[in-house]
Amino acid sequence: MADGGEEGNAAAPRGFSRRRGTVRASLDADELMALMHGSDPVRVELTRLENELRDKERELGEAHTEMRALRLSERAREKAVEELTDELERMDEKLKLTEYHLDNKNLEVKKINDEKKAAMAAQFAAEATLRRVHAAQKDDDMPPIEAILAPLEAELKLSRQEIAKLQEDNRALDRLTKQKEAALLEAERTVQIAMAKAAMVDDLQNKNQDLMKQIEICHEENKILDKLHRQKVAEVEKLSQTVRELEESVLAGGAAANAVRDYQRKVQEMNDERKTLDRELARAKVTANRVAVVVANEWKDSNDKVMPVKQWLEERRFMQVRLVGFIYAFLLLMCIACLDAGICLFLVKLNVFACWLFYRIICGNL
Repeated sequence: MADGGEEGNAAAPRGFSRRRGTVRASLDADELMALMHGSDPVRVELTRLENELRDKERELGEAHTEMRALRLSERAREKAVEELTDELERMDEKLKLTEYHLDNKNLEVKKINDEKKAAMAAQFAAEATLRRVHAAQKDDDMPPIEAILAPLEAELKLSRQEIAKLQEDNRALDRLTKQKEAALLEAERTVQIAMAKAAMVDDLQNKNQDLMKQIEICHEENKILDKLHRQKVAEVEKLSQTVRELEESVLAGGAAANAVRDYQRKVQEMNDERKTLDRELARAKVTANRVAVVVANEWKDSNDKVMPVKQWLEERRFMQVRLVGFIYAFLLLMCIACLDAGICLFLVKLNVFACWLFYRIICGNL
């Protein structure tokens, strides 16, 4: 019964150690998978930042293109404004020249009107003279009326021709004045259009300044995104290094797991051998007890009848002490081998606990 209890106590730590080893291996695998999958959010964030950077660069390119188009349109409008300004200056010069000619023509018309009035006054004077001539026609000493009227009629005819010519010039000047007024109105409309275009150019310049400010803001955002991108790349490199180290740790852990399985197999074999030795020891104890009883019965009537049993017990105690020393040496060698193989501290403690329990069992039988 004592032997069965010892075997049950030895089997319980072994089953406990196997269960704890399995749980530990599953926990290590879960932690490794979590660490390996932990880099996915970083990659997603890095991809998002790269897409955002490309969008900002595309918006910046569109803003540059729009700015170039606005600059070209602004240059075209400035050129058109300059051409319109030159045309307006030429129209102003023509208008001034036309006004000067118009003033001259007005002076000429005024002069012609004065001459016309003078001619009319001369005509009236000639008619008065003619009436006086008709009144004095009875006088025989007077020259004939035809001789007096002929130069006057010739002069009157010339005056009428000049008046007709001046009237024609006056009508031509009126037509020219109307044309100049129409040209002046057209120039005013052109000036108004030029002023509207100039106001549009001012609006475009203001819009261009706003676009320049937006471009500067985009540049600042681009710099910030570049900085974040570099930081994320550095973090990804660190995580990649960590993943490589974890992969190496996994490979080393696989080798350590193989070594652990080898040591567990060896421990199992040693436990089997220990069970065999325990059974043989139990049989030897039974045999020794029987022999001791027989010898004691044989020496029952003698004074030193118990001496062989004491001697046997002392030899038995000496052998058990040597067995404990062997167990301690085996425990020390097993701990050194486990530490050299990189086995986890839990397994080492578990083996130490099993050896300590075996030692307590032996000490309990002393």
